[in-house]
Formats: sequence, structure tokens, C-alpha cells
Amino acid sequence: MEKNEFSDRYIWTDHCFRGCDGIPYIGGEAERAGTYLLNFFKCQPALNYGFLHPEEPWQKGIDDPDCIATRDAMVDVIRFWLEHGCDGFRVDMAASLVKKDDPDKSGTAHVWKYIFDRVRRDYPEAAFVAEWSNPPQAADAGFDMDFYLNEKGNGYSTLLRDYGNHKDEDHSFFKKNAKGDVTSFVEEFQKYYDKTKGRTYISLLTCNHDTIRAKETLDDEEIKIAYATIFTMPGVPFLYYGDEIGMRYEHLRTKEGGYFRTGSRTPMQWTAGKNLGFSEGCADSLYLPVDPSDDAPTVESQEQDENSLLHMVRRILAFRHEHEDLQADGEYEVLYAEKEKAPFVYRRGKFVIAVNPSLETAVAPVKVQGTEAFRIGKGAQVDKDCLKVAPQSFVIYEL
Repeated sequence: MEKNEFSDRYIWTDHCFRGCDGIPYIGGEAERAGTYLLNFFKCQPALNYGFLHPEEPWQKGIDDPDCIATRDAMVDVIRFWLEHGCDGFRVDMAASLVKKDDPDKSGTAHVWKYIFDRVRRDYPEAAFVAEWSNPPQAADAGFDMDFYLNEKGNGYSTLLRDYGNHKDEDHSFFKKNAKGDVTSFVEEFQKYYDKTKGRTYISLLTCNHDTIRAKETLDDEEIKIAYATIFTMPGVPFLYYGDEIGMRYEHLRTKEGGYFRTGSRTPMQWTAGKNLGFSEGCADSLYLPVDPSDDAPTVESQEQDENSLLHMVRRILAFRHEHEDLQADGEYEVLYAEKEKAPFVYRRGKFVIAVNPSLETAVAPVKVQGTEAFRIGKGAQVDKDCLKVAPQSFVIYEL
């Protein structure tokens, strides 16, 4: 085939029956005598940002002119959307650009820094959040924020979805009767925090389009405590649509590669009306169905209930916005976190936050001299040398 300027925009091998070790590929679907490499599904061919250390004639280095042309094309795409009013981007699979990269993702970081250098000359306020789940590496690449994702075995996964770490057990920290352990999260978060403070922000999230909604295994009271904790940690938290009303995970057949994730992608539920207020169209015309239950949570119903999850989310976010110490850059210090024990107690500037998701009173040897400023549940009792946190309670003290 005749080559043109786009011939190496994607990654092609030099033989119709040969792929690349460790990287998925597709063959037999093109006239070109080669196979093309993939990022994920077969409809997602990998753009050619190069190989960190090319080993075959068809593999190009990251600074090869064809790979630089790919970077420049992406700069043009980003600039187009910023020119049309976008504030920034959430970057899917941000760590996946350079093939056969090293463990530190130095090649991919090199590419992102090139892109950001050119974009930020004219758009210094544009925000970029990575789906990397390694904040130190995302910081090295120049991202403003990085999602701390729910990945099997990491610290965040033990908070709300520990069932993914075991075959038949769920010891999620925020599940009231699970006897969970907060320390793996605390230790991993601290490591990330120490390596990224002043460089980028860790973004804790309630859920995302790839994760089963918390309501699948937690009740509203458990979720209230979990979200209040997420929204009072340092960094830039993200609320997934519908989580503020406790939308359920729907057990649906896969749609366009969604598989188990499909049930977390259903439409927002606004009212008790047709299609729960999402659309006036026929139910069969919706991309995914709304919750069919008679008691499906909606914004309308929860606005009428002062004790609803929606009202709690609004209250804790308003409290965060009112107090700089609770925002992204406020000081953070762990005061108490012990293995397989509650409470979890931490300081944010002039505030001390105590979290007890369990069904028993939890005691921490922490001295608190201040006034209660925010509470979920029955709060806590301040003694001379300790803090006794009531079952299923979250409390903020202002010092």
C-alpha cells in the first residue's frame, strides 16, 4: 500500500500474522500486511506514541517524527475543545500511551509533558485529571489531579468495595458489621500524599463508570459516613452522578462492552415521572433503562426529606466550601488509625474529624479541645484523654 502522513498514526507490525508480545492486537481485517495493536477493545487501536526501547524495525522511538506528529495531533484536539469553552479533561487510561514503558512510566510522562507544555502556553487554567491511580507518576507527567481508583488490592478498595479483594467475604471499612480495616488505605494514601503535596491533587471518588455503585452493598447511613469522609480528605474529591441520591447498581446485560460496568451507567433519576424525569421519550428508546423499582431514589423525593442522603451531601460539601482547612490544600495529619479497629481520626488544620462506621462505640486516645461543628449519627463524647465515638457516627470538631 502507498504510505501517507497517517500511515504510522497507529501501531502496525510488519507481518500479517505477527503481533507484539504482551500487547493485544488485531489481524486479518485490513489490506495492510500487518496487525495493529490495541489499547483495550478491538475497536480501540492504539495511537502511535512510540516504544520506550524499540526492539523491532516497525517499532518507533518516542521522539520519532511520526510519534511526535501523533502528539501534535492530540495537542490540536485538546486546543479545539478548549477554544470551544471546555474547562479541562478527564483522561482515560492516561498511563497507557508509550508501549513497553518502564515501571515508572517515564516515556509516557515525557509525552504528556510535551503536550501540556504546548497547551498551557495559551490555556494555563485548563484542568487535567488523570485516570492513572498512581498520583506520584501522574504528578511527574504534569497532571493537576489523579483519580485514586477502586483497584483490586489497593487501599481505596478496602473502604467501600472490599468484596472485590476476596471470594466470599466483604470487610469494607464503611460496612457497619464487617469489622473492616482502614490502615491499608491510610498508609497508601499517606505515601501518595507525601510524594505529591504541592505537585498534584489526589482525587478520591464515590464511584465512576467502571465501578459498582456503593448502594449495592452499603445502606444510606453507611454511605453518608463514607462520603462525609471522602469529602473531608485533602485533594479534589469527585462525586459520580446519582451517588448523591444513592442510585442503585442495576443488574443489566452488557451494552457495547460495558459488561459488569453497565449497571452503573443508567440515567440520572430526577422525579417520579416518566423515565424518572430523565426523558419524555419512549422507555425502549433509552440507551439504558432507569431503575424500575417503586422506591427508586430520585432528587425530587430526597429534596423533601431533610434526613436524606442528598441533604447530607449538600451539607458536607457546603461545610467544606466554607472552611479552607477542609479544602484541597488544607493540612492533613492522621491522629488515630489502628489495624482492624475504629475510629479513624484525622486533623485538617483547625478541625479534627472522627469516623466510626461500626455498630460499637469506638475509643481513640486522642485529646480534643474544641466544639462540635458537624455530625452524622450520635457524634462523640470528649473525655480528658480520649475520644469516644458513638456507633455509626461521623463528627467534626473545630479546635
